Amino acid sequence: MGYKILCFGIFCVLFAYYIYTPIPENIEERWKVRMIDAVVKTTSLVATLFEETGLMKYEDTFLTLSVHLSKPVSDENVTVIDTDFSDVPVRLYLPEKKSEILRPAIIYLHGGAFVLGSCKMQSYDDLNRWTANKLDAVVVGIDYRLAPQYPFPAALEDCVLVVKFLLQDKILEKYGIDPARICISGDSAGATLAAAATQLLQNHPEYKDKIKAQALIYPGLQFIDIAMPSHQDNEQGPIMSMEMGVKFLTLYLNGNSSLKKAMLRNEHMPEGSRHLFKFVNWSDFLPDKYKKNHIYTEPVLGKLKASYPALLDSRLSPLLASDSQLQSLPLTYILTCEHDIVRDDGFIYVARLRNVGVQVTHDHIEDGVHGAITLTTLPYNLQLALRIRDKYINWLEKNL
Repeated sequence: MGYKILCFGIFCVLFAYYIYTPIPENIEERWKVRMIDAVVKTTSLVATLFEETGLMKYEDTFLTLSVHLSKPVSDENVTVIDTDFSDVPVRLYLPEKKSEILRPAIIYLHGGAFVLGSCKMQSYDDLNRWTANKLDAVVVGIDYRLAPQYPFPAALEDCVLVVKFLLQDKILEKYGIDPARICISGDSAGATLAAAATQLLQNHPEYKDKIKAQALIYPGLQFIDIAMPSHQDNEQGPIMSMEMGVKFLTLYLNGNSSLKKAMLRNEHMPEGSRHLFKFVNWSDFLPDKYKKNHIYTEPVLGKLKASYPALLDSRLSPLLASDSQLQSLPLTYILTCEHDIVRDDGFIYVARLRNVGVQVTHDHIEDGVHGAITLTTLPYNLQLALRIRDKYINWLEKNL
């Protein structure tokens, strides 16, 4: 009991400190965002302290404090079922009312920096239930494997397996799904996985053109240059800081503190990787408004002695796909947030997709912050979160 009281006391002291961290002036409901930001920053620091003292792993502290799973509760509108597709756990949302036509299907990949989260979390359960209701659509939430127990590319492999399973004729028929109205979507790390899965499937002869659309909500799309304007402008957040994002990515890559330190200095790329920089050169693709006074400098090569082949892999960084690979992609929706370390990834993807003729809708939220779509439910009920959700749903309604 004394140990718990001590931990609670430490948390309260740190929270009191972080609650005064400045946040951008244009953010709506500033006190709510400030509270959420303080909780996340406090949790991160407590997690770091616990890990360094050997009490608990960094990610386990987050899991203990933040992840609460919901039950598959059906109602008069939607039947909710926990099952598995190709041995991967999924949560299905099946509209109850009869339909004279086949329904669209949305495959949703949750966020959580590849380390946290679940499609069964209350926020994602509410989002997917809302989607099924609003669009009269079958929704599939995927509980893909998480790092560090299952590092890259385990999460992506699970997502691709589920999509391939769903695309079978007998499965489409079983759930009354229109094979011409299927969308892969996700937020944050889930959007990264959605983008990578869509690329793999669209460039596979057996599955080409079977995905009608992809919807990516504040996606992280490259990890070879992490000194873009958005990284620098939002180094401390709100909510997702550079330190935290790089820590989680290190876990996903099965890396150590040397990788984390090198990434924070933008010195993690190996010799021989300079040819990839053209795909993510923000000075070529960013609108002038977001370049501000930043000067482009290449990542430093060859400083990190350990080898991480995933850093060169487009399955980790979808922006590394060539133009010929991108031009086959389907109708695309991308939502970016101004106050977000991965903001510029989305802008670059929009530019590159448009350059090769892919039809793209881009919503940029000037007062947006990373992770907002998970804050639609109580106790948050953030108006920003509701706006993002509605933009996403409205695009799906018009395009599926």
